[in-house]
Formats: sequence, C-alpha cells, structure tokens
Amino acid sequence: MNQGLLSVDEALGRMLAGAKPVAGVEEVATLEATHRVLARAQRSTMDVPPMDNSAMDGYAVRISDGAELKVKQKIMAGSVGKPLEPGSAARIFTGAPIPQGADAVVMQEHTSLSGDAVTLKRKPKPGEWIRLKASDIAKGADILPAGKRLLPQDTGLAASVGIATLPVYRKVRLGLFFTGDELVMPGEPLAPGRIYNSNRFTLRGLGETFGCELKDYGIVPDSLEATRAVLRRAAAECDLVVTSGGVSVGDADYVKPAVEAEGELLMWRIAMKPGRPLAFGRVGNASFIGLPGNPVSSFVTFLVFVRPFLLKIQGMEKTEPHAMPARADFDWTEPDSRREFLRVKWNAQGGLELYPTQDSAVLTSTAWADGLVDNPAGRAIHRGESVRFLPYSELYR
Repeated sequence: MNQGLLSVDEALGRMLAGAKPVAGVEEVATLEATHRVLARAQRSTMDVPPMDNSAMDGYAVRISDGAELKVKQKIMAGSVGKPLEPGSAARIFTGAPIPQGADAVVMQEHTSLSGDAVTLKRKPKPGEWIRLKASDIAKGADILPAGKRLLPQDTGLAASVGIATLPVYRKVRLGLFFTGDELVMPGEPLAPGRIYNSNRFTLRGLGETFGCELKDYGIVPDSLEATRAVLRRAAAECDLVVTSGGVSVGDADYVKPAVEAEGELLMWRIAMKPGRPLAFGRVGNASFIGLPGNPVSSFVTFLVFVRPFLLKIQGMEKTEPHAMPARADFDWTEPDSRREFLRVKWNAQGGLELYPTQDSAVLTSTAWADGLVDNPAGRAIHRGESVRFLPYSELYR
C-alpha cells in the first residue's frame, strides 16, 4: 500500500474539479484562429453548396433528350448558365451551377465531341454527378461545438460558410520557473557538480505545443526568500504557475514551503512512477502545479496532470487522451506498487518495445519513445499481452 499517497485518478479528479475556463473571450479573424479554443458553438450561415453544381467536368444534359445533342453553351465555375434548351447540352466544369432543365451530368470521358455536337456513350442516371444544394451543410446547422481546439479543417469549414471571425478563449498565461543552484543554461561553462537545465526547454516546448502565452521566469536560486518572491510575481501575472524541482522534502527544496507561505497547498505526493513528488495548490488567483526535478518525471507529470488541467482552463470539453490497446513485445516482471508510465516505441512487427532503462533521469527514453504505457500498480506485463498505450500524438493534443 502507498499510505499517504493519492492515486493518479483521485489527484487528477481533485485538480480538474476546480478548473474553470479563463475569463475573457476575443473575436479573432478566422484566418488566425487555428489552434485556438472555440468559446461559442457555430452554426452555418448558408447552404453548402449554395446551389446544385457539377461534380465533374463534362456535359449537363436532360436525360430524355437522347444521346446526340448540340452543345449550345459553356458554363465555368463562378458563372451562371442559361436554361437548357431541348435537344442541347451545356459544356460544364466542376463546381459550375447546373443550368435549369438539366437533370444529370455526363463526365467527359463518356462522351465524344464532333464540332458542336456531343454524343453520349452511355445513358446517365437521374442526378448523376450533380451535387445538390445543401447536400453538405444546411443553413442553420451546427458545424463547430464550443470547447473545441480548432484544427485547420475547422477554420476552413467556418470560412466555407462565410464566417469571417470566431469567438475564442484568450490564451492561458502559463508561468514557468526552475529551482536548483546546480542548473546552468547550455552555452555556459559546466562547472563540477552542475547540470544543464533540460527541463526549461522541455516544459517551454510543451507550453508552446498547447498554445499558451508563456512567461519564463528562469532559474531561481535555492532559497525560500527567492522562491517566494518569484512565486508572488508569477502568480500575479499568470493563470497557472508550473515549476520544476524543489517539491520534495530535502533541505534545499523550497517550493512546497513557498506555496504554503504565499497561498495554499491542496495536495502533495502521488502514487505514480515516475513522478511521486507533485504539488498542487493556489497562490492568489493563480493555480500552481509543482513538478519533480528529474527530467523524465517532469515530462511525464506534465503530460498526465498539467496537460488536462491546461485544456480545462483553456475551455476544452475533452481533456482525457485517447488510449489504445497495443501488444507488448516485452516482459515487465518487477512492477512497482505505484501506477507506472513506461516509455515504449512501435516496432516493425506492430508491437511495443520497452526502452532498456526506465530510470527517471534518462531523458533519452522520452525522445526515443512513441508514447507511454499506462500500467496499473502492481501489474506484471508478459510478452504478447495487451497494454494501454498513450501515443504522443494523443498526449500532444
């Protein structure tokens, strides 16, 4: 048993229960709205297509007129033809409006042309190659739900019905800072006992992936006063403050006492591996999530906890990633008493391989992997069994 530790589901449930979308909605040009979160559902302002039109280059005909027809007009996309005279055909191009009187389009591959006469090589069916008015979208139909992060095809859909601007939630202001006197930035001399601050790059990149307005407060010295000062500033300027390091119980771990001094700590320590020391609370009007300092732990806990919290306060309805069953092509015979998130990769046989070491300091495993196996506490995995796989493609959405 993990006495004093919260389960992942219990911890996440507590966090999300109090998460509400940020206040503030702004109208942005549809052209600039991709990756933003829609604040209000959208309905179509028109029928799509707005008129019956041709699905092919060919000839618009009246089926009852037979197979030998005079071509008396040409209708290009963007123009409107005349009513179809008896015994005639209209040369028509994809997207062009169907002329009055026509009831089918014969694709040009099924015709032969001689001068101004066209011969139909096969009799068309009624309505063949005609896209009917409103066959895609009817005026007033719901097209985009509130709480959806807009993909390129979503903004294209909005544009197709003439929507020039979209109401979206303002971007979440995400504050980041990193504790540890041992941390230096790449490009600086690496003195004995120092390490490069990889977490700053990983967490900034994740914040950018999820469309946040980032405020990076850099590396904070290991002291309670310095940590409290940066925490106060970040909480005043941000919606969510995320830190890396300093949330354990060591002599130089000042983040937890800083949060307790400046705000309130609502929970601490999770029954998961990697990532047991994780803090959640509030400082002023900002939420706070303190991640472990080990690079793999920091990365995994961001995806498991910060990601859904961010999505919720961004206004998204769906926060749980879509997991898929996959075949384990490995053995995991010494499971932990905590829920584990194992770094794995697809192999050529369609199964998952396990990175040789699952140590929380080995950042290589996260770059090598295609995602995480979400393994219940105490479960041994045997080759050929089905596991719950969380691909990065889902965790980054």
